[in-house]
Amino acid sequence: MAAGACLGKVASQSQPSARRTDEPGVRLTRVLVADDEHLVAAGISSSLTGLGYTVVGPAGDGLEAIELCRRDPPDLALLDVRMPNCDGLEAAAVLFRELHVPVVILSAYSDPEYVSTAAQAGVFGFLLKPASQDQIRVCLEIAWGRFQAHLRQDEEIAALKRRLEDRKTIEQAKWLVVKHKQVSEPQAMKLLQKQARDTRRPLVDIARSILENLTLLVAE
Repeated sequence: MAAGACLGKVASQSQPSARRTDEPGVRLTRVLVADDEHLVAAGISSSLTGLGYTVVGPAGDGLEAIELCRRDPPDLALLDVRMPNCDGLEAAAVLFRELHVPVVILSAYSDPEYVSTAAQAGVFGFLLKPASQDQIRVCLEIAWGRFQAHLRQDEEIAALKRRLEDRKTIEQAKWLVVKHKQVSEPQAMKLLQKQARDTRRPLVDIARSILENLTLLVAE
């Protein structure tokens, strides 16, 4: 089953709830568990509770894991690979790409194709069964650190894109001032900057206003 099929089966049932947060620097506290073997799921849940985590679930398959994440969003999901309906790797792709929940895989299998697929599905850690409580603790800490680094990188990229877009907007507004006021480029920029100072608004806001309404062109 493709990840899109997993998403399609639950999309009509409920809409995602707001996550606690997915901002960098937040401590990991809530972990979803999904494993189709009840005793294994219970053991993992007990280990997580012993480590001080709040357990969401456990879910019995990938579809239930996705639905749980929509209703009661965790910080991270700990999924078995081989589960009915929608396996752990398929569910991981949906959880990360659609719901922004990072995943750690807990499996008895370490086949190269699993590891390769996991790397492409938003998986930040891979544990082999049976895993001790201490192994789970270390893996979750490392996975959460990797996810936080991923968020910081995304924030930096988004900030760079915003700066580039703002610069483009200011340049467009500046050349409109040049054209309509018949002034030089430096003079046009000074006019924009003066308008920003006088109105106590960011320069990019002045530029957007000018692009939206030419009658707002600053006076000399």
